[in-house]
Amino acid sequence: MSLEIIYQDEWLVAVNKPSGWLVHRSWLDRDEKVVVMQTVRDQIGQHVFTAHRLDRPTSGVLLMGLSSEAGRLLAQQFEQHQIQKRYHAIVRGWLQAEGELDYALTEELDKIGDKYSRADKAPQPAVTHYRGLAVAEMPVSVGRYSSARYSLVEMLPKTGRKHQLRRHMAHLRHPIIGDSKHGDLRQNRAAATHFGCDRLMLHASELSLAHPVTGEPLTLRARFDATWMQALSHFGWRGILPMNEDLEFNAPDVQDELNQPDT
Repeated sequence: MSLEIIYQDEWLVAVNKPSGWLVHRSWLDRDEKVVVMQTVRDQIGQHVFTAHRLDRPTSGVLLMGLSSEAGRLLAQQFEQHQIQKRYHAIVRGWLQAEGELDYALTEELDKIGDKYSRADKAPQPAVTHYRGLAVAEMPVSVGRYSSARYSLVEMLPKTGRKHQLRRHMAHLRHPIIGDSKHGDLRQNRAAATHFGCDRLMLHASELSLAHPVTGEPLTLRARFDATWMQALSHFGWRGILPMNEDLEFNAPDVQDELNQPDT
């Protein structure tokens, strides 16, 4: 399988990372054969160097250097918060406000990968700007509620803590749909069953930066995949984010699907 290349020049390459793909090999997932870095290397015929990461279930813009120096310069920009990152998510409930959440996060440690890390580190500053873009109420019973409410949200993280957006949305009581660790399991099951949202609905939509070599402004956008496009159609949100929508997607008949009996 080849990946969608968003941008490429003699120094950089950016791809639209699919959900479920690892960025690079890890000893925690030794048997995993689907890895972005190796796929891109084989696809373009040259080595690539990571500058940042996306969590495995997160889709969207992934930017890499085509030399170790380009990768280093990009990583430096990420570390110094000189790159603006824009994400979109589908969350539980109606979030119609705009605000900035300044909520420090205690580092999440993996039992195996971080077993030698300190467990008593102080919470780290974490800031996320968020904005509700659209809401929907669907005739699907979840728990004690006769309907299910969802929101389309835009997020601009000002810091880069582990699972920051997932944890911040959960703190606001609007967990991201498909988040198995910080989310609402009943809502996750309902969204997967009725609307095809069978994974984390978090997408890295856009990166804005100064090119690390030329200094020219660069904006990179990643289109939504079929899962996202189907959800936008179900919730009546097509056209809200035209720069990220896949124009080739054919929308399903939402009413017909909702009227199908559960299996």
